[in-house]
Amino acid sequence: MKIFKSLYFLTLFFLFSNCGNKKSSHDSVNLIGDNHPTVQSTSSIDLEVYTFDEFSKFLNKKDDRVYIINFWATWCAPCVKELPYFEKIKKEYEGENVEVLLVSLDFPHLYETKLKPFIVSKKLKSKVVALDDPDMNGWIPKVDSTWTGSIPATMIYKNNARKFFEQSFTYDELNTELKQFLK
Repeated sequence: MKIFKSLYFLTLFFLFSNCGNKKSSHDSVNLIGDNHPTVQSTSSIDLEVYTFDEFSKFLNKKDDRVYIINFWATWCAPCVKELPYFEKIKKEYEGENVEVLLVSLDFPHLYETKLKPFIVSKKLKSKVVALDDPDMNGWIPKVDSTWTGSIPATMIYKNNARKFFEQSFTYDELNTELKQFLK
């Protein structure tokens, strides 16, 4: 059953990742003010890419900080919709031992053409890393035993206290969950 879910997820992932949008792999164009285009280079983005074994260090830090780890992809509409809430949390709780990590599950061949331009166009300030490990059946239950593999998915933890959410958030819902870890 898990193999079927993984194959289903990979098929959907492939189908949605190849839809439309044939932008340059190096530039993202934004219109500012009175329609003067400005080009922002995506080649300056240093995207950290991890296998799950390398990434797992982010799941178990014990330093009295609250970590919010969001698993998402550029092709996932609910993921994209909630990203501004994570960005707002990052900004509002700056200096309060709260760290936001956005973990992209985009395909590696789309990092240059989709992911990096997305990071630039959305002006993401949270740390964005890519998880490139095709053995989803192996690493998904290591993140959380209840995770079916659907995204968006979010883990919030501080030391040994942790909660996992296989859902999208509103800002108020995310803020409420975060505050439970700040008490």
